[in-house]
Amino acid sequence: MALDVGTKRIGIALSDYLQVIAIPHSYIMREPEDKAVDEIKKIAAENRVEKIVVGVPKNMDGTEGFQAKDCINFSQKFSGFDIILEDERLTSEEAEERLRSRKIDFRKNKGLVDMESACVILEQYLGK
Repeated sequence: MALDVGTKRIGIALSDYLQVIAIPHSYIMREPEDKAVDEIKKIAAENRVEKIVVGVPKNMDGTEGFQAKDCINFSQKFSGFDIILEDERLTSEEAEERLRSRKIDFRKNKGLVDMESACVILEQYLGK
């Protein structure tokens, strides 16, 4: 499972059983945060998730800014899972380009970008 953690929404992607393909799952609202955490744990349990890959938006120079630290803090709410922190610089741009290439209008539904970004994050991890 991969999470694209934003201030408003969290994009979720899952891999197939063989952990080769990333598949967009859903997005949820981040607030209230305890409800978001419970929903993610529920999705993880339903899909027998053992690892959660959390995108960390580092600055272009590799340092961690406020948003990166927020994502790291959020990831700590998932004890019992193997948490992997994945650099997610420029994933939103890639996600938007992918959606444009499939002629999907995401301007009124930014959750689609969050889901696709979670896929990019998961693909980066699976490709390692």
